[in-house]
Amino acid sequence: MRCSCARKIFRVMVPERPPAALPLRRLTMSLLTGSGMVSVALKTVSKSWGGAAAVDAISFTVEGGKLVALLGPSGCGKSTTLRLIAGLEETSSGTIEIGGRNVTHASPSQRGIAMVFQNYALFPHLSVAENIMFGLKVRKVSRAERDARLARAASILGLSALLERKPSQLSGGQQQRVALGRAIVAEAPVCLMDEPLSNLDAQLRVEMRREIRELQQRLGMTMVYVTHDQVEAMTMADQVVLMRNGRIEQDAPPDVLYENPATIFAARFVGTPPMNVLPLATVQAKGGAITAPSDLDPASLAVGIRPEMVEITGSGVAADVVAVEYLGSDTLLETRIDGHSFIVKRPGKVRATAGEQIYITLSQSALHWFDQASERKVVRN
Repeated sequence: MRCSCARKIFRVMVPERPPAALPLRRLTMSLLTGSGMVSVALKTVSKSWGGAAAVDAISFTVEGGKLVALLGPSGCGKSTTLRLIAGLEETSSGTIEIGGRNVTHASPSQRGIAMVFQNYALFPHLSVAENIMFGLKVRKVSRAERDARLARAASILGLSALLERKPSQLSGGQQQRVALGRAIVAEAPVCLMDEPLSNLDAQLRVEMRREIRELQQRLGMTMVYVTHDQVEAMTMADQVVLMRNGRIEQDAPPDVLYENPATIFAARFVGTPPMNVLPLATVQAKGGAITAPSDLDPASLAVGIRPEMVEITGSGVAADVVAVEYLGSDTLLETRIDGHSFIVKRPGKVRATAGEQIYITLSQSALHWFDQASERKVVRN
C-alpha cells in the first residue's frame, strides 16, 4: 500500500512531458542556467468546500529565484494554498501563474514543479539511488541522463557514499536529503515544500533549514515553503506570507514583519517571546508615562512593545512577577499588569522572585500602536 501511494504522489508531482501550453524545457533551462528564473503569482485565489472558504481571495507573488514562506497556525490555509499551486486541488476562483503562464486549470504535470512533502514517501525496498531516480525512470528518461542527474544531485546533497543504502539504514536528515534529491533531479524550476522538517528533532531542523536555504540559492530555485514554525520562516525566507483563517494577514520580508507588524495577530505570532499588547488605558492607569499620537483617540488604542525593549527601573508601570525563567544569556520574567500577561526579557541574570512587584519603563520610540477594534496598526514604526 505504501509503495503504491508513494508512486502515485511522485508521478503526479513531476513533469512527464512538455505540453504545448507550458514550455517546460525553457523553464528547466532557466533553472539550470540561473537566468530568467521562474516566478509564481496568485491573483485573488479562493478555495471553498461546502460554502466554507479554506482560502479566501489571496494574492501574492514569488519572484524568480526567491524563497517565500507561507506561515501560520494550523488550519490557516497555507497547505491548501500550496496544493492549489501544485494543482492537487482545483481553485474555486482566481488565477495561478507560473513563469508568466496561466496554469489555473493545468494538471500538476504541466506546471513545471517539484514537491517535497512532510512524509518523504520513500520506497523502503529501493536503494537511495533508485528512490532518487524513480520518477525519471517512470518518465522513460534515458539511462545516461538519469545517471548524470543522480551524480549531480548526490554530489550537491552529500549522498554519494549512501546511494546503495535502503531508507531504513538512513537517519532522518539523510532521508530528507533523498526527498530533496528527487526534487533536484526533476530539474523543475519551482519547488514546493510542505512542512518538510516537522518530523526531525530540533538540532537536525537547524542543520537542514540551513542546507535547504543554501541549496535553493545555489540552484536558483523558486521555492514556496509551508511552515507553522516562525523560526524557519524568519531564517530561511526572502518574503513571508503570514496567513490566518484563509486570508493573508501580512506579506513582507522577515525584518519588516518583525519590526512593523501590520496587525496584533502578526505582532504576537512572530517573535519569541511574542510582543506584549495591552490597552493604552491599562498602561496609563498603572503608572505608564505614555503619550498617544495626537490625532488618535486614546480610548481606542492598544499599545505593543517587544519584551526585549522593556526596561526594569525603580519607578514606572507596576507589574506583578508570576514566574522567572533563567536561560543563561537572558532572563524571562512573566508578569501581570492589571490581569494582563506581560513578558520582560533582559540580558543576563535578573534577581527577581515570583510574588514580588517590579517597575518597568516602556520607551516611547519602541511602541507599536494598534486600533483595538480592528486590531490593525494605526501608526507605522
